[in-house]
Amino acid sequence: MPQMSPMMWTLLFIFFSSLFLLFNTLNYFNYLPELFSTKTSQTFNKMPSLTWKW
Repeated sequence: MPQMSPMMWTLLFIFFSSLFLLFNTLNYFNYLPELFSTKTSQTFNKMPSLTWKW
C-alpha cells in the first residue's frame, strides 16, 4: 500500500475540516425557531391573575 506524503495528509485534514465547518454552519443557520406559537400564548392566558393587597 503506498504511503501518503505529509502534504496530502494536510490537504485531507483541511478538506474534511472545511466540510465539517460548512455542514455545521448550514445546519445552524437553517434552524427556524417558532417565535409566537399558539401553545405558548395560551399558557400565558391561563395563568391566574394575582391581586396584591398591601
